[in-house]
Amino acid sequence: MTEAMRADELRPVRFTQGHLLLLDQRRLPWEERYPSYDDPFEVAGAITSMVVRGAPAIGLAGGFGAALAARRAAALQGLERTRYLERAAEALRGARPTAVNLAWAVDRVLAAAMEGGPEAALAEATRLLEEDIAACKRMGALGAELIPDGATVLTHCNAGALATGGYGTALGVIRAAFESGKRLRVLADETRPYLQGARLTAWELQRDGIPVELITDGMAGHFMQRGEITCAVVGADRIARNGDTANKIGTYTLGVLCREHALPLYVAAPRSTLDLSLESGARIPIEERSSDEVTRIGDLRIAPEGVAARHPAFDVTPARLISAIITEAGVARAPYERSLAALLSI
Repeated sequence: MTEAMRADELRPVRFTQGHLLLLDQRRLPWEERYPSYDDPFEVAGAITSMVVRGAPAIGLAGGFGAALAARRAAALQGLERTRYLERAAEALRGARPTAVNLAWAVDRVLAAAMEGGPEAALAEATRLLEEDIAACKRMGALGAELIPDGATVLTHCNAGALATGGYGTALGVIRAAFESGKRLRVLADETRPYLQGARLTAWELQRDGIPVELITDGMAGHFMQRGEITCAVVGADRIARNGDTANKIGTYTLGVLCREHALPLYVAAPRSTLDLSLESGARIPIEERSSDEVTRIGDLRIAPEGVAARHPAFDVTPARLISAIITEAGVARAPYERSLAALLSI
């Protein structure tokens, strides 16, 4: 990859010559490196350790991991083959529990493997990747209509090309609005403690020439109070039947701030993120990650030795705080029980 490549051309998940390549997002923005994987359990480890992140992208990685599992299982016989596939699927599904896209993609690829073997599994994983890129571009076009000319858009975490097969969800909306000729600028929350906004979102937007300024998470309310923010656009890792949405920790805070300042909060996510089996966000599993990610930045300790720290990786924004949910099939508004179900039926 060259420095001239646009961020909307980034493909963080690739499959070539029998190997899965994942852009190591822990090394960005300093180094662009694609480690190679041919073992499904190593893919699960890459998902857990944040080599790849973002709900759609980890779903795609899990799908290709399932295809690798099908290829390895083909050399086994009978019960041994079945057990290997079950263990691999369990490892992949459990790599990160909050994003529903992961289990969805793994199960879809495994169903193809059962029907047509490893070739069918790889074809299905490839189809998922192509579908995701196309869905992000449709989502971007629909969401761009909600962004007024001259807007200052707040976003949180990274929901761009790096979090998907390409183009992005929340950043896809911003990108499409910018490409349509609208004048806008972006305020990107740094997104503690993993700094996806500082390391990834700012990097993507800067490469695309989209005006962006980085702010700390605690500054959002200040800029809203001063009238400097027009709307907020964020991604999602799981959306319940009633519209409650799990996203990167800190999103709920933005929802409360947007409501207080009468600003719209838009959620952009593919339909694979919808989990209509859950009646509300109270049932969404919230991943607790290592406290080291709070007490350290990289190898640098920023808190006293031995101090306790909590790290829920996600929070749930109640549907009442969300102005609209943008998907590739259309824009849903309250009451979400009806509008989201209707989008799934398209």
